[in-house]
Amino acid sequence: MKEIQHFFMNKEIQEEDLKNGIKRKILSYNDNLMVCEVVFEKGAVGAMHKHPHEQCTYILEGSFEFTIGDEKRIVKAGDSMYKEPNILHGAVCLEAGKLLDIFTPHREDFIK
Repeated sequence: MKEIQHFFMNKEIQEEDLKNGIKRKILSYNDNLMVCEVVFEKGAVGAMHKHPHEQCTYILEGSFEFTIGDEKRIVKAGDSMYKEPNILHGAVCLEAGKLLDIFTPHREDFIK
């Protein structure tokens, strides 16, 4: 039986530099759920992409222009979004910011 990790201490989590002004921390996860913090510098671009996971994003800080499918909106701190599996989405950071991304199931491609 797999041992479940219950606590993930922020100071112990390594930040991953995704380059081009974007950094990510995997805050917590198990097989069915993952929470990530993503920090963007102003002007950084989260390239358009899609994946088989459901995803919710909560804007902690800053301002972003998000595209989800054919819809484009400006979102700011306190706003949130839902992305169904395999929908094309991406973002441009308009004002330096931080996102909280939640995935189900977890992103195996993020785990090293």
